[in-house]
Amino acid sequence: MTLRNLSQQFASEGLIEAIILRPVRGEPAILVNEARAEPGLGLIGDRRANSARARKASSKREVTLFQLEHLPLVANWCGLTELDPLRLRRNLLVSGLNLVGMRSPFPGVVLEWAVGDEVIIQITGPCDPCSKMAAELGAGSYNALRGHGGMTARILSGGVIRVGDRVRLQAVS
Repeated sequence: MTLRNLSQQFASEGLIEAIILRPVRGEPAILVNEARAEPGLGLIGDRRANSARARKASSKREVTLFQLEHLPLVANWCGLTELDPLRLRRNLLVSGLNLVGMRSPFPGVVLEWAVGDEVIIQITGPCDPCSKMAAELGAGSYNALRGHGGMTARILSGGVIRVGDRVRLQAVS
């Protein structure tokens, strides 16, 4: 078994635990039960999908994901008793999969992920913390989130994503 083969094996599927939209810059994020994902735009209702930049061309950052299992770790590292995922402003809260493992470490190998029955995404890279997130979570939060800020993805095939949808490896290209 080669590393290339091993990087394409997952012990379980993931699950969409929450969908978070940021309708307006600087305003609170909101939880929704479902959202339409559109290639080149992102999630309809999220400010990114409404921006002129999103309408110009496909991006590596059409949707952002955060690992549910990392919430208590990041909260602890930030000195918080708990961390509401709305504060992180990532679009999809996913459990059951290592999000970093969803991106192939091999150039030219693309892992395509089915989210629910319609949507296909490709993980494109880390979603590093920013100064706005540091201001939201307080001193030390930038370093707490380094390596745990989530992942970015592009939407390859659009459709509706719902809370409770499965996330599973669809194809390798």
